[in-house]
Amino acid sequence: MKKLLICLALAVFMAGCSKIEDEYRYGEPQAVDWTLAANSSTNALISQFWNNDGYFNYGSNGSDKGFQYWPNAHAMDVVIDAYIRTGNETYKSYFDKWFAGIKVKNGGTYFNTFYDDMEWNALTMLRLYQVTKEEKYLTAVKTLWTDIAAGWNETYAGGGIAWMKTQLYSKNACSNGPASLLAIRLFNLTKEETYKQWALKIYEWQKNTLFERATGAVYDNINGNTNAISTVALTYNQGTFMASAVELYKVTGDKAYLNDAQKIANFTLTKCIDTSNNILRNEGDGDNALFKGIFMRYFLILLQQGDLTDAYRTKFETFFNNNAQIAWTKGAYPTTLLFGPSWNEKPLAEAQLTAQASGCMMIEARAAFKK
Repeated sequence: MKKLLICLALAVFMAGCSKIEDEYRYGEPQAVDWTLAANSSTNALISQFWNNDGYFNYGSNGSDKGFQYWPNAHAMDVVIDAYIRTGNETYKSYFDKWFAGIKVKNGGTYFNTFYDDMEWNALTMLRLYQVTKEEKYLTAVKTLWTDIAAGWNETYAGGGIAWMKTQLYSKNACSNGPASLLAIRLFNLTKEETYKQWALKIYEWQKNTLFERATGAVYDNINGNTNAISTVALTYNQGTFMASAVELYKVTGDKAYLNDAQKIANFTLTKCIDTSNNILRNEGDGDNALFKGIFMRYFLILLQQGDLTDAYRTKFETFFNNNAQIAWTKGAYPTTLLFGPSWNEKPLAEAQLTAQASGCMMIEARAAFKK
């Protein structure tokens, strides 16, 4: 993924703090039917972005029919969310089309120069297998995993999965958090110990190299040639490392992982926000517009943990709900349900797939919360 640091009815619209106890909401929220909201936003994603060639266009309403590999994984994740939530076979009808279509658009293969791009798609394909039990999805995941694991090297930075095949010295959070998460989910599915060991190894390397234990910040990358670390903290990196911690906690029972996850989340809610609205900040358009939604997908997993610390739970749930409320009532364009990179502002024109998928992930997550 070339990072840049830098949904259908109007009627549906009826609807830098540090203390754990802080609440992230202003005023009384409008009543929202989150099931209806999720149905509408996800349907907008499909109607405005789906290409009959079996992939999601990059721009809404045919404004950009270009194909981008990694955002397609997240768009399909939204459709999977809707299928799990509703059981509606219409959503399921897109699975095979997408699985075949992205392979064609990606040059007849699921492999990619960027390890993180393969990881995102493997995570999505694993979910497709879990909801359909069709072996072709799992076969593709395992094939991708073999290639991903080959991205580990200890020549640079003492370990870690490289960001891309042509820059083996660049070890990024975006290529290690999702890899650890994929490995532990493969272990949960197959019970093959090797996947668990990979998950633990990748997690420990990232914790020792790209994690600020005192604060919960997940650093972006380390240049293995110079050992220089980029300390920028991006929400999607916070989210995947947090999710890995939660999944490892569920497997091992070691509360150190839960503590890590809570600390990561608390940092994100403290430092990665738009303080005027107490929502996740606008991290930019393009690739960056996806970041918030990825965090929220995995934040939901943390919120679903029964033994989350009480003080954290109050803060975390309030923040989660506020983001959904703001995104739905202020960030979605009323007649088209398109989202932009800011959840506090409606898009001015056509939307990008990255921003749309991100907003839809937030709404689907809110609909799934406490279901």
